[in-house]
This record gives sequence, structure tokens and C-alpha cells, in this order.
Amino acid sequence: MALTNAYLADLLERVKQRNPGEPEFIQTVTEVFESIQPVAEQRQDLIDAGVFERMVEPERQVFFRVPWVDDNGKVQVNRGFRVQFSSVLGPYKGGIRFNKNVYIGIIKFLGFEQIFKNALTGLPIGGGKGGSDFDPNGKSEGEIMRFCQSFATELFRHIGPNTDVPAGDLGVGGREIGYMMGQFKRLSNAFDGTWTGKGTQNGGLAGRTEATGYGIVYFAREMLKHDGLDLAGKTVAVSGFGNVAWGTVQMLNKLGAKVITISGPDGYIYDEDGVSGEKEDYMLDLRNSGKNICAPYAEKFPGAKFFAGKKPWEVKADLYIPCATQNEIHLEDAKLMVANGCKYLCEGANMPTTNEAIAYLQENGVIVGPAKAANAGGVACSCIEMSQNAQHTIFNKDEVLAQLEGIMVNIFNQSVEACEKYNIGYNLVAGANIAGFIRVAEAMKIQGVV
Repeated sequence: MALTNAYLADLLERVKQRNPGEPEFIQTVTEVFESIQPVAEQRQDLIDAGVFERMVEPERQVFFRVPWVDDNGKVQVNRGFRVQFSSVLGPYKGGIRFNKNVYIGIIKFLGFEQIFKNALTGLPIGGGKGGSDFDPNGKSEGEIMRFCQSFATELFRHIGPNTDVPAGDLGVGGREIGYMMGQFKRLSNAFDGTWTGKGTQNGGLAGRTEATGYGIVYFAREMLKHDGLDLAGKTVAVSGFGNVAWGTVQMLNKLGAKVITISGPDGYIYDEDGVSGEKEDYMLDLRNSGKNICAPYAEKFPGAKFFAGKKPWEVKADLYIPCATQNEIHLEDAKLMVANGCKYLCEGANMPTTNEAIAYLQENGVIVGPAKAANAGGVACSCIEMSQNAQHTIFNKDEVLAQLEGIMVNIFNQSVEACEKYNIGYNLVAGANIAGFIRVAEAMKIQGVV
């Protein structure tokens, strides 16, 4: 929907002026503002309290250098970031991303999304995000460890179990979290719940690795159930082949759907027989290879086809789930989906669809499940991990997944209820934004001008 509210349109212009050269951040603010226009029109009290202005300004932004020594003894220097966006609902919570394209605009967009995603879980966590332009691909184990230790040495003074609790993200898994946690423990002389996404042998949560993907599928299941449909027997085009895609593929198979694509930076795989069984397991081998390519899948399984340099959105499917990275679906991709009869798209990655593509899909009757709702399962389980650490106990996997499923169903229901309350039709993108925004806004009012 277009931004027609004069107050929000004026504020958006100010956001653009104050954050030049940050298109991803402007994109997510624009999407949220378009969605929450009914709130601005009905809640003058929130305007008077400056809630909208405060919501788009991080509470704190930390920039730092990360010096480390490579295997040749040469000193390398990267940039590190932590954006602590909102602590109104609890300690800042959000992942750390290591990728060569990371800069402050990426971190701010992710942190802003995290505010509402975390709010939707109903759990006591605020929103934040961090990362570095360090590229772990092609680095040795020793180089990754030394970088992580240097990164944690600076970040250490800004985080804590009741202040800011980082987790993993793109380029940061259990290994990297372990190295950073070890350095943090060394500096703080404390073994606490400051880090989540740890391995189970390191105080981590059973089921956390697959949680984001499982949660996405639970949300997609509710999208279809709302229309009287079942996931069983449906064909699904998935992008990516990392943790999120792997968990998504695994749960889709459990629920009887057929996954026909995965993808990487090098192109996509089309497997008419379905990515299941040993093929599903092979995704882990691809991810752990460090090569960041999916082409070897077609070499190992000759029945599959590899399409170099292309994305899977040209493939006809009942459901599309992008799990790779931000802005992987553009307007031209949306047109291909609609031409193929697409009815459902459930976002797995953070902001994988451009605003123009979302608008086109919705105008053509496609139901879009937004990332800040659909992929909230990962952070929900991170909060459960925080609880496990605080209680000095262990939750079993069945307990974790039962909580995860309940949280995802509740997020879907909150989104639908917000649509009904604000009379905006069945628009899950707007409904999720409104539901998350209202929870944060009400808490901000209660806490005064801080």
C-alpha cells in the first residue's frame, strides 16, 4: 500500500535525510510505515508521545575496528558493528552477521526488523543486531578463531545477560559463537547466558539449529490452513542451502510437502523427485564445505539439474519460501511467480522481497507471510535458551519444539487479529507489523520519554 498518511510521510523524509546511503534501512522503515498508517490515524496519543520518532532511532550504535592476524602473520583489519535498537521489552536480542557486504545500513535494517519480530514472539526481549564485514569463506579454522576472539574483545564491554544477548546469523554458527563466548568468558570471568546459538555441549538449546526453518514451516502451514488447505502434497520452491533452508526443507518433508529447489550464489538446483532423505542431509555437507556453492548437488544426484546464475523463482510451485538473503526477490521475479500461478509466499530470510515485489504479489492475489513473523522461531528459541541458561537446567528437544510451534501459531493469530481490528483485509504483512508495533509502542508509553 502507498504511504498516504501525512505525518508518517514527513517522518519518513526525515529518516531518509538522517540516514543517507542506507537503502536497506529506508526500505524496512518504509514497509513498516505503510503498514501502520491505520495506527497513526487512530492513535494520536502515540504521536503526541513521540513513539514513531523514537522507534526509528537506535538507542545506541557501536562501531569498532577488529584487528587480527592471518596465517601468514599479516595483520588484517575489519569493521565491527552492534546496533542496540530497542530495549523497551527486554535486553537487546539479535544475531551477529559475518559477511563481506555488511555495513551499518545492513545492521540497522536487521535491528529494526528485530524489534517487531521479537515483540511478536510475546517474549521479554528487545531488538538489536551486530556483525562485521569479515568474510569467513576461505578462512582457516585458526583465522576464524582469532577474528572471533578479537571481535568479542571489543564487543564484550557492551553486552551481558540482562543488557544485550547476541546470537548467530549469516556466517556465524555454533563454532563462531563458541569462540566469541570463550573470549567473553575469559574477559568477564563469568559463565552466563550472554550468548545464544551455542552448541548443546556448550550450554546451547536442543533444536536451536533447525528452529528458524521449523518455525517458518509452522507459519506457512497456518497460512494454508487459514484457506482450508494442507501442506501435504504441495510442491515448494526454497532458496538457500544454509541453516534456515535446511531446517525449512526438513520440516516440509516431515509434513508431507515436496521441496523441488534449493539455491546458492552460483545458481539453483531443480530436483523433480524432491530434496529429501540423503539429499536433505547433503545440504549440511554443502554448508560445511565452506565453498558457498550448490552446484555439487547435481553432480552427486544426477537426476537433479543445476541452473547457473539463476534464481528458483521461475520454477512453478504451490508455495515459495526464500531462505537466502535480503532482496533476493525483485519485481521481475514476482511477475514470474504470478505467471506460474503462485498463491503463497512465506519469507524465510530477513526482508527477502523488495517492497515493489510485495506490492505486485499482493495486487495479484498472492498471500505473503512476512519474514518478521515467519522467521521469528529462531529468536524465540534463543529466548528459551536464555531461560535455560538462567535456570541452570536443560530442556529436551520435544519441549523446545512444542513451545516453538505454539509461539508460531500465536504469531500467525496475532497478525490475523490485527488485520481484523484495523479493518485492513487479510494482509499478513501489515497485520504482523501492526501487532509488533503496538506491543512495543504501548511499553514505550508506560516507560515515559527514555
